[in-house]
Amino acid sequence: MIRRLLTLAVALILAVLVVRNAAVDALADRNPDAAARIWPGHPTAQLSLALTEIGRAARERKAVPPAVFDLVDEAATKAPLAPEPFLVRGVQSQLVGNVRLAIADFEAAEFRDPRSLAARYFLADAYFRTNDARHGLQEVLALSRLAPHGIDTVAPYVATYAKDPATWPQLREMFRADANIEDASLTKLASNVANADTVLALADWDHVAAGSTWVPILVNSLVTAGQYDRARALWARQWKVPLTASTTIFDADFTESKAATPFNWELVSSTVGLAERQPGGRMHVIFYGQEDGMLARQLLVLRPGNYRLTIRVSGDPARTKSLHWSVRCDKKDAPLGAIGLDAISARGLTFTVPADCPAQWVELGGTSGDISHQVDATIEGVKLEAVNG
Repeated sequence: MIRRLLTLAVALILAVLVVRNAAVDALADRNPDAAARIWPGHPTAQLSLALTEIGRAARERKAVPPAVFDLVDEAATKAPLAPEPFLVRGVQSQLVGNVRLAIADFEAAEFRDPRSLAARYFLADAYFRTNDARHGLQEVLALSRLAPHGIDTVAPYVATYAKDPATWPQLREMFRADANIEDASLTKLASNVANADTVLALADWDHVAAGSTWVPILVNSLVTAGQYDRARALWARQWKVPLTASTTIFDADFTESKAATPFNWELVSSTVGLAERQPGGRMHVIFYGQEDGMLARQLLVLRPGNYRLTIRVSGDPARTKSLHWSVRCDKKDAPLGAIGLDAISARGLTFTVPADCPAQWVELGGTSGDISHQVDATIEGVKLEAVNG
């Protein structure tokens, strides 16, 4: 009888411990105070309380009370495999300038929990602080695989260190191992034209697929900065477009839909109307006639001189008057020349590119009238040629 009672008592105690332990683990992250009340001396509860206090002190820019670190030490004694005490010690070592000891603490934390995002983050930062880019980037690569949306999370971090040429060999090695990190990091850099040299130096063209996001972003950054020739050369390399000195307009027969804008046709589908490629080398246009706007355009890089744009148009001549072709310098509103769609087939559009106009937009737009009329037209036979005089 006594033996049965002892056995039952032990079972009850174990059950209580299991329940309390589960409750502490469940509440520690969300409500450390409640976890501490359930089991005040539980190491998980102690660590959660300590980390909460450290976070609160950092947020309020106050010193962490010594008792908090004592709590961490006590928890570390009870739970020697927990990574959190080593994270806290590592941060303490960083604060007093002992980076070597901080790295040792962070490595100990990572050894205890290889999936600890905090350990890998602090280790990456500490490695970079000591110019150990190789190990730092290894931690970043691990973070990208462990963290939710990891690649998007670490891309800005990688982009920051990519600005230091000393890290480029290690970055190239990491990019070869993971093309997704390469694309995400270069995309982050490409939004600032000041990083253009860095992006082009790091890019591995064996990884640059048609869907790489950084190329069109960098092309647009270069265009915005007025570096048109460089932007067009990058665009041509990505989409394997052969450029010659006589090249004026791209995809004149409306068959090359894969190459991106702005050096290819931007065809609009909006409340203004619709422009789309059609089989047979044509562009089909519908203008609703209810509001002004652009339906198609392309950015050109014409040298100073005289040019003539000719196009064949099919459609009701009376109604195509509301559509017009124009050419203007980039970043300027006044056109170098303009002509109605009804007249361009007969005589073409002649215009002169001045010396201070390094890039030009050729545009098809519509102008609404007092009474809206829908226009349906087909455009083909586009030619843009330099002329003498």
